[in-house]
Amino acid sequence: MTEYGPGQGPGPKPASAADLERLLASQPFGVLATNRRSGHPHLSTVVHTWDADARTVRISTVAGRAKVRQLGDDPRAALHVSSDDHLSFAVAEGTAEVSEVSGTPGDAVGRELLAMTPGFPDPADERAFLEQMVKDRRQVIRLRVTRIYGTVLAD
Repeated sequence: MTEYGPGQGPGPKPASAADLERLLASQPFGVLATNRRSGHPHLSTVVHTWDADARTVRISTVAGRAKVRQLGDDPRAALHVSSDDHLSFAVAEGTAEVSEVSGTPGDAVGRELLAMTPGFPDPADERAFLEQMVKDRRQVIRLRVTRIYGTVLAD
């Protein structure tokens, strides 16, 4: 790791939309920011997928979580991701919607959750996954992205 003294760190450089979307797609973990009723932010570490064609971030969550309740009150949200070295970051802002709870193995929500995984070579594992999504009361948060911004720090 590069050592920097006071005032000696790398400076920011413009990042293209493509660079930011690549970063968003390459990092499975991010921090979702939602809004509490008090107006204060609520931050949650989440696993997400990026669908560039639909400009949508998908996040698997469990019914009843704070982020689900808060998005019901105020659907505005943002997802922050950073590079492995934390010298670059991207923020995806937009309006979120929350799916219904997966209620039957293989329903539309379960299939959407399944599409967020690398897949399962054994059909029995896929069935077990879909059954677990129902037991967990899983939902999908769909963040419809209207703005992406971020920074890449130059070396």
